[in-house]
Amino acid sequence: MQVLARDPAAGLLYAVTTTGVFCRPSCTSRRPLRDNVRFFRLASEAQAAGFRACKRCKPSAAAVGNPLDKTRAHIEAHLDRAMPLKELGRVAGLSPFTVQRMFKQELGVSPLQYQRALRAGRLRDALKQGENVTDAIYEAGFGSSSRGYEGAGLGMTPGRFAQGGKDERIGYACARSPFGWVVVGATGRGLCWLALAVTSAEAEASLRSEFPLATVRRDPSLKGLVDAAVRQVVQDEPGSQMKLALDLRGTAFQLRVWQALRTIPRGETRSYSQLARELGDPKATRAVARACATNRVALVVPCHRVVGASGSLTGYRWGVERKRQLLEAEGARS
Repeated sequence: MQVLARDPAAGLLYAVTTTGVFCRPSCTSRRPLRDNVRFFRLASEAQAAGFRACKRCKPSAAAVGNPLDKTRAHIEAHLDRAMPLKELGRVAGLSPFTVQRMFKQELGVSPLQYQRALRAGRLRDALKQGENVTDAIYEAGFGSSSRGYEGAGLGMTPGRFAQGGKDERIGYACARSPFGWVVVGATGRGLCWLALAVTSAEAEASLRSEFPLATVRRDPSLKGLVDAAVRQVVQDEPGSQMKLALDLRGTAFQLRVWQALRTIPRGETRSYSQLARELGDPKATRAVARACATNRVALVVPCHRVVGASGSLTGYRWGVERKRQLLEAEGARS
C-alpha cells in the first residue's frame, strides 16, 4: 500500500525483478506488478541482492540522522580500504564495542561483513552492466582479482558471471502446477533454478534473465523434477524431501541457510529468528531473511516455510499469495 500511495515516509525500498532497479516508494516511475516486487529496508540490501539504484529517485543517497546511518554511510564511502572499529566508533560517537553490537542487532552482520556484502553487490551489479572485469573488481573495493572471486559469492569466476553464464549449458522444462507455472533449470552439476510464474512464457523468461548468455535448451526429461517438487508440497508422504543434486550459487552463509531450510519438515514453519538461532547466530535474523529472499530454487529449498515472528507471511520472491497457497497445501503449523 505504501508503494501504491507513493508514501515518502515509508521506511522501505522496493525492487523490480524485471528491470533490476530499486526505488523509493515515492518514486514517480510506473508502478510494477506485485509479483515482480521485492522489498528491502536498506539500499545496501537491495544492492547486495543484485539490484541497481534508480537514477530518478536516487534511493541509495545515505541518511545520516543516527549513529547507525552515520557508520553505514562512512563504510559505503570507503569500500576500498579496511575499516577499523575504532574509526567507526569515532564516526558514530560510540565505543567500538557498541558499534559492533549495534550492527549485529540491527543488520544481523558485523561492520566487516556489511562492507564485504556491499563490495560483492557492487561487483555483481557492475558485471551485469557489462563493465570490464578487472575494473569492476577494483572499483567495487576488492584489492585483487582473487579477493574479488573469493568475496563476491558469484558461484563462478567474475569473468563467467559477467558473461551472463556464457559457456554454461542449462536444460529446462516448464509445467503447469496448482501454484502456477513452474520452470526448472539444471546444469551438469545439478538443479540451478526453480521458479514459479503466472504463465509459461514468464517462467521461461525468468531462467533466461538469470543466465542471459548461457546455452539454454528445452529438456523434456526434466519435467520429472517439476512433478517431484510439486509432489513434496501437495502430498503428505514420509521421506518426501527430494534427494537430488543442486547447483546452488551463493556465499557460505547463504548456502548454510538454504541447507537449513531443507530440514524444515513439510507442514511446519520457522520464523527468521528461529532459523538464525538454529544456525548458531541468533543475531543474524536479517541476514537469514536476505538469504531466503535470494533463494533460486523454490519448493526444493522451501523458503516459503519461513514466516515472521508473529506468523505473518512477510515477503516471498514468487508472491505472498503464492506463499499462502503453498503453506495451506502443506497444512503448515508454526
